[in-house]
Amino acid sequence: MSKAVSSKSFWLVLALLLSVVTSYPAVGLIAGIGLALLFGNPQKDMTGMFSKKLLQLSVILLGFGMQISVILKVGLASVGITFSSILMTFIIGIGLCRLFNIEQKLSILLTSGTAICGGSAIAAMAPAIGASQAQTAVAMAVVFFLNALGLILFPFLGNLMGMSQEAFGLWAAIAIHDTSSVVGAGAAYGMIASSIAITVKLTRALWIFPLALAGTKLSHSHNEKKPPFQWFLIGFLLAGAVTSLFPNGSSLWAVLSNIGKHMMTGTLFLVGSCLTFNELRRVGIKSLSVSLLLWIIISILSLIAINTGIWHIPAGLIEK
Repeated sequence: MSKAVSSKSFWLVLALLLSVVTSYPAVGLIAGIGLALLFGNPQKDMTGMFSKKLLQLSVILLGFGMQISVILKVGLASVGITFSSILMTFIIGIGLCRLFNIEQKLSILLTSGTAICGGSAIAAMAPAIGASQAQTAVAMAVVFFLNALGLILFPFLGNLMGMSQEAFGLWAAIAIHDTSSVVGAGAAYGMIASSIAITVKLTRALWIFPLALAGTKLSHSHNEKKPPFQWFLIGFLLAGAVTSLFPNGSSLWAVLSNIGKHMMTGTLFLVGSCLTFNELRRVGIKSLSVSLLLWIIISILSLIAINTGIWHIPAGLIEK
């Protein structure tokens, strides 16, 4: 087995097989984590690279299941929600980190990962504030672990509480860290939940740009590297535009959207394969505890805001 896991084709073939067999993303994630923890992953860099590319392609394909008018309406409806959730997360996160004496730059990275978009936010904020490689690695490992946990727990909790698809899609988009698990959790819950989760999450991810610029100014960092533009956002919008402009191709658009759903399983298998014991060793108990506490608080507060109607996406905006 150790020889097999050393092969690039081993991980890619398994990802392909899982994509064909099931469209339930948690299966892929659990399989990837299980293999990586049992046998290690010498191809971690390769699987990490492929997972990012496949995630972007999956999101674009899922866009064929939506209309451009709906994407824009949901996006506009969620701008205020994403801003207030990010502000709330930063206030609570920085406060908790100070209470537990977490160093300042690590505090910013952990809070950014929870507030915006997991590893992508950390990758953008690290050079902006001049964080060290060790600080970045710890933040990445912590957020990755919680992100994987979120994909598995949220659909179960949503069903347990009897949440509507609109409410669950919004909750997942606000409370789960990374785009991959938000998309996966939404897809596992239903088509409407998936559509809302993707759109709100991508709207939330756009806040990475002003945040990184603010981090540069506040930390007086001389690093002028800007966060990369998320090109797949354009692809997602274009896919929605195509379905609106060419409704006669609805059968083809449905096939492409379904391919995107299945591809998410293989994508999350590759994501999970990056969680090795070496990654877990980087996670300090204090950092993990603070991040877990922050995540629980934000999940509960956002759930209350959604259930009380303070945050909501209008029902019926996405047709069933």
